[in-house]
Amino acid sequence: MYKIVIADDHGLYRRGLRLALSAGIEDAEILEATCFDAVITLLAEQECVNLAMLDLNMPGLFTQEVLGDVLAAYPNTRFAIVSGNDSRTEILTALNVGLHGYIVKSQSDDEVVLAVKEILSGRIYVPALLSRQLGSHQQPLDIRYGSSNAGALDRLTSRQKDVLRLMAEGYSNKEIARDLEIAEATTKIHVAAIMRELGVRNRTEAAVLIKSWLGSV
Repeated sequence: MYKIVIADDHGLYRRGLRLALSAGIEDAEILEATCFDAVITLLAEQECVNLAMLDLNMPGLFTQEVLGDVLAAYPNTRFAIVSGNDSRTEILTALNVGLHGYIVKSQSDDEVVLAVKEILSGRIYVPALLSRQLGSHQQPLDIRYGSSNAGALDRLTSRQKDVLRLMAEGYSNKEIARDLEIAEATTKIHVAAIMRELGVRNRTEAAVLIKSWLGSV
């Protein structure tokens, strides 16, 4: 059973999201919060919260520093932003803080349920509206590695694996964007998500890591 917190000061949206998740995710226990303080209370009181979905404009002290502290305090909980703002800048900022996904309120119920399932499975979710689908000419990244971080590679999406492959070859963000036919801002989002999942601090470490794995295959 998954335990999910929906935090939004708009009751109508909370109820709608609760109905969508209850219908789309079997045995999900849904908890509601109207402000950031209520989220913290629930996280402290509940034995294990699998996912906290936070409205970007929810009342309360809501800064990058505070979010970073909350993520550090609850490492077993995944956190996602739910917002009406689909700005690439906002999405990139959220992912850079360490959040595990960004859901836009204009997305359909099916898309939101899919996003939540992706996040619960350990992946980083980015709205599909940010990028065009990759053509079938790209080959999938082989991830048969013996490293203890191999699980992190399994959690990457197919698009992130394509980005990672080009990073390992020394491509810049602009070159990756051109090769994959996506926006440079979208590339930055994927790079940030990749580095967080692999536990590396910069592109160089990511490239060295993937090259060492490829060499061991």
